Amino acid sequence: MASTAFRLRRIGAIITISGATLAATATAASAQSNGGDGTALWAARQRVADPAAVVPRRSVQEAALEGTSRVNPLDVLVIGGGATGCGVALDAATRGLRVGLVERDDFSSGTSSRSTKLIHGGVRYLEKAVFNLDYGQLKLVFHALKERKQVIQNAPHLCHALPCMNPCFSWFEVVYYWSGLKLYDLVAGRQMLHLSRYYSVEQSAQLFPTLATKGKGRSLKGTVVYYDGQMNDSRLNVGLACTAALVGAAVLNHAEVVELIKDEVDERVVGARVRDTISGKVFDTYAKVVVNAAGPFCDAVRKMANKDAEPMICPSSGVHIVLPDYYSPEGMGLIVPKTKDGRVVFMLPWLGRTIAGTTDSSTTITMLPEPHEDEIQFILDAICDYLNVQVRRSDVLSAWSGIRPLAIDPNAKNTESISRDHVVSEDFPGLITITGGKWTTYRSMAEDAVDAAIKSGKLKPENGCVTDQLRIVGAYGWEPASFTVLAQNYIRMKQTKGKVIPGVMDTAVSKHLSHAYGSASEHVAAIAQNENLGKRIVHGYPYLEAEVAYCARNEYCESAIDFIARRSRLAFLDTDAASRALPRIIQILATEHKWDKSRQKLELQKANEFLETFKSSKNAQFRDGKHNRK
Repeated sequence: MASTAFRLRRIGAIITISGATLAATATAASAQSNGGDGTALWAARQRVADPAAVVPRRSVQEAALEGTSRVNPLDVLVIGGGATGCGVALDAATRGLRVGLVERDDFSSGTSSRSTKLIHGGVRYLEKAVFNLDYGQLKLVFHALKERKQVIQNAPHLCHALPCMNPCFSWFEVVYYWSGLKLYDLVAGRQMLHLSRYYSVEQSAQLFPTLATKGKGRSLKGTVVYYDGQMNDSRLNVGLACTAALVGAAVLNHAEVVELIKDEVDERVVGARVRDTISGKVFDTYAKVVVNAAGPFCDAVRKMANKDAEPMICPSSGVHIVLPDYYSPEGMGLIVPKTKDGRVVFMLPWLGRTIAGTTDSSTTITMLPEPHEDEIQFILDAICDYLNVQVRRSDVLSAWSGIRPLAIDPNAKNTESISRDHVVSEDFPGLITITGGKWTTYRSMAEDAVDAAIKSGKLKPENGCVTDQLRIVGAYGWEPASFTVLAQNYIRMKQTKGKVIPGVMDTAVSKHLSHAYGSASEHVAAIAQNENLGKRIVHGYPYLEAEVAYCARNEYCESAIDFIARRSRLAFLDTDAASRALPRIIQILATEHKWDKSRQKLELQKANEFLETFKSSKNAQFRDGKHNRK
């Protein structure tokens, strides 16, 4: 009891600090909302919200990059098309700067598509702030809460609030988690999604039927539920890239930087030599400042400028698995607060399936990291301890590994600087590197990087940062009930055995289209209706043939992998379903991109090789809607 009283006193102390900081934060936010250039924001909103607006074709974007020179450079060239890189391109372009972006693979092909799909509000920072009386950690909480709210507001069709259940097996845990999360509500203030609350054992069992109430010498005393944000990460990332393109940035995926170009006099980085990995074409593009946002590959880019550069990345591997939907109820997540080695594991509903993860272990940096069997088993063991059903290895539909680029400040004196916060550094003239951080704070990270680029290149932006008030493409005009418009106004024309047959735009499909594409979903529905592309590409999932065509025309979908992994999420949800969908996906892309038979064969080979990194022979399969164990 003494320990409990001590912890509660610490919570009381932090409340006093948080109250003052909350007031200061509100004042600063109010001041910020009255600043900036309203004209620039209005113009950007008009371009993004225009339903007739289309992104420039890939060939046009490449020509814009190739058309630069030493005397006619871009203001900013971004290397890396993840969340941070696309955020930098969008921020810089909306400040009136001339911007280019190149990505070696596809937008969101790396870490940004392999997250836990949560937009964290910093609840774990709050715990550290309480127990260490650390005001710095408290500021991180305020920052995470503010950015979480903005991510959800700027992409409401792709993000939503998700209740997360924290099971308590002692009355101390009930008091501890309830008081801590009530403090979190207080700190959140206007940034709060919903109030946290306690549920009895009976209520908890109704909300989460597979939660164990007894076992392993313990009994459940109740649960405390709080709210965090959830997103479709790669679709949000692609949306950022397309939004940047709509406001003037020249964004190019499948374009690898092979060399940095330096000024012959002062050795300043002034551009990059780029290879189009689709056509093989090599060209130079020039910029006043280069921003390195290559995630885990930041050090590889830095070594192009200086082969002796000290590392800024401490790579960490995070593995997730996907299970059938029956393991978690729709609309409620579960937190395993402490695994055998002290980690936290989440079990979350996502796109009709269940995600569980993650692990945290050191790793080497590779283009396609693969999950190890012991990591998959670790996650299964962790969630089994909290469920009243046995989770089988054969239930795993897909598994993936992502590399977290934990940041090391190159100017720090020791390795204790390894952090999950971000670092912005110009350790070589003309090359700004931004790394670390997390999805929640991508926007503010991008703002910091653009500020640094402006200072380094003595750039002259037309206005300040406006991305905190700018929604992404598809968000303007979208409402939660928008799916009803699709269901009421569109039919799915499809070809079956050579005959064109009308089909109903059912609720599952219309909801999927509405949430995946926002207000642009009507364009997808129109393609399904007018071009006889209304069939599902694979049984058991709501993805339509029309989406493949739409993504090829409007979202820079240049390969089969681009579609199964980043435009749809089939590779992440069900590797077997993705494999069965490939022939039809490739057939449609071949029509859109005018591929010959040789290219189609190569696409199938590459996509199947890619899917192998998401599965093992033990993975489950769904055939014709039935779960088949191997």
